[in-house]
Amino acid sequence: MALDTAAELVPTPLSAAAGAVELERVTRVYGRGDAAVVGLDDVSLTIPAGSFTAVMGPSGSGKTTFLHVAAGLDSPTSGTVRLGGVDVGGLGEAKRTTLRRERVGFVFQAFNLLPSLTVEQNIGLPLRLSGRRLDRAWQREVVERVGLEGKLKRRPAQLSGGQQQRVAIARALLTRPEVVFADEPTGALDTRTSGEILDLLRHVVDAFGQTVVMVTHDPLAAAYADRVLYLADGSVVAADEAPTAEAVAERMTHLEA
Repeated sequence: MALDTAAELVPTPLSAAAGAVELERVTRVYGRGDAAVVGLDDVSLTIPAGSFTAVMGPSGSGKTTFLHVAAGLDSPTSGTVRLGGVDVGGLGEAKRTTLRRERVGFVFQAFNLLPSLTVEQNIGLPLRLSGRRLDRAWQREVVERVGLEGKLKRRPAQLSGGQQQRVAIARALLTRPEVVFADEPTGALDTRTSGEILDLLRHVVDAFGQTVVMVTHDPLAAAYADRVLYLADGSVVAADEAPTAEAVAERMTHLEA
């Protein structure tokens, strides 16, 4: 049943042990009959609030489908998806859009910045779109934490790739989201800059208590997370706590084989 007011989207504050993202027997099937393709197959899991989770798997394993369904960008064929205790499947499309805008942050490989806007305007865009007031103190803290002081009046073309990704992370944090979903956030960056961005994502988890879910193909990136979930054929087939790059690489070698 769809919720009637935006106020009903406000969750009870989550404890560290609570689930920021919960999937219960979630299946996502594309197409029908002989042409049907299973993107997710009976997935049940909980991602704790204030944690950093990496999602890995071979090509075609369901990583992108998992991110889209968990973030409310796509609806499951069956099962339940909850974001901060809100049943996403119980929302109509308009309410789901509101939930994504106000409660979810996104960071993509391609940065997705508007070239005609300044850094400050790009960071504040989600609030403008939702008609919410800007908290100047929070903006200053976010800008300082992501290392963009003195760059607010610049435009994306005047920034390096790493600086543009910092803008995208600041934009994702400004709405104080329940979860930040990052899809290959270092895929377009060199090794040194990738390390800086991953350090920043680790920092926002440790300093802000932010929940981060990151899809990646890179074992070095996954090693920054608290936990790595491995997908194969649409199912979660393994998980590593406190992962190392070596252990992740070995696990991936077996999965790809």
